[in-house]
Formats: sequence, structure tokens, C-alpha cells
Amino acid sequence: MNFIEPLLLSLKLSLVTMVLLFIVGIPFAYWLVFSRIRWKFLVASVVALPLVLPPTVLGFYLLMVIGGNSFIGRWYEVAFNKTLAFSFEGLVLGSFIYSLPFAVQPFQTAFAGVDRKLLEASWSLGRSHLSTFFSVILPLSRQGIITGCVLSFAHTLGEFGVVLMIGGNILGITKVASVAIYDEVQSLNYGSANIYSAILLSFSFIILAIVYFVNRRFVTQHSRNQNNPSLSPLRKGVHRGV
Repeated sequence: MNFIEPLLLSLKLSLVTMVLLFIVGIPFAYWLVFSRIRWKFLVASVVALPLVLPPTVLGFYLLMVIGGNSFIGRWYEVAFNKTLAFSFEGLVLGSFIYSLPFAVQPFQTAFAGVDRKLLEASWSLGRSHLSTFFSVILPLSRQGIITGCVLSFAHTLGEFGVVLMIGGNILGITKVASVAIYDEVQSLNYGSANIYSAILLSFSFIILAIVYFVNRRFVTQHSRNQNNPSLSPLRKGVHRGV
């Protein structure tokens, strides 16, 4: 059971992080694409920081923010009677920030790629921006949404530096599979490390295969719809005002 726990914890962390990124990332990506605020490029730069920032640097500053000596850390400990650092909730927070660009950027690219004429047609029919988002933008962006969700799941699954810095190595609480591999290597248990690594490698391959498969099917379907507009019920719906 001790061997399986890090794997289950990694899956749980990846799933929770992916769901949170889906809920928060979609409206945030929409804002980045359609907002006319000039300084939004600064926000986009902050979101993209985890792509270039060493995980240990991000983990260190997160530890300073949620540690017991910080306002947030003290408030959390008083409110929930436990520390935020070195807890599963702390891992979720760190994973959310670290994987944010892997979800937001595919969402953002997909929203920006929607034909502006379809949006204007929907607005001219009296639909609100919210209605247009759900009836036009979201269906046409499913490729990017799926890609963002899958990539954020896979990225969280393979985290090491951030989770080790803010979560440590507590079995059943913060010891994820990547940390378990490090532990096994440190203990010269290369057989166990190899099993963990093979499992994560298999998961990563399957996840990437799913992304490429979905992208390929979307491109094929999109080409068919372009060649035969009657195959696109969305276009007909917009023009009819359905």
C-alpha cells in the first residue's frame, strides 16, 4: 500500500488541479483575449512565468507566502487548525500556479482563433456576450480546452521541485510519485524507482497520444466543415438565430 499511495496522491493532485484550472482558466483566458485593457500583457507575462522560472525559485517564494510566518499561513492555521505549507491543500495551490500557463495559453489561443465574423453575427442577432461565449466560442474552442486540460494534468503529474519545496515528503499527504522516485534513488532502490518511472512514463505517453489524436480529429473535422458548410450546425444556428 505504501508503494501505491504516492501514485494515487499524484493522480488526485493532478485531477484536482486540472478541474480548478478549467474553472478559473477559461474565464481568465477569455479576459486576456477580449479585454481592451492595455496593461493586460503584464498579467499574461506573470501567468507565463512558470514556463521559464526554475521550480525551486517558485517553490521558495510560495513557501514564504504560505509558511507559518506569513499572514496567509497564520490565517489558514487559525481558520483550519493546520498548516497550509506541507499539506495537500498547499500542493494544490502550488500546482495550480505552476501549471497555470499550460491551461490558460491553449485556452487563450483557441478563443483568439474563433472567427470574428461568427461573434459579430451572434451579437447582431441580439445575443449577449455570455450567450455568445457558450453557444459559439466554447464549442469552437473545444480542441484548445481539451489540450489545456490534458497538458495541465500531465504537467502536474510530473511536478517535482515545487511540490518538494512546499510539501516536503510526508507519506499519504505530500509524497507524490516524483518525490517517491527521488527517495528511492537516494536509498539506492533502483528497482522501485524504475517502476515508478515506468508508470509515469506510460501515463505521459498516453496523455500526449490523446492530445495528438484529438488535435488530428479536430483538424480533419474542421477541414470537412470548411469544404461543406452544411456540415456545421453551429454556423447554421448562428445565422438562423437559434
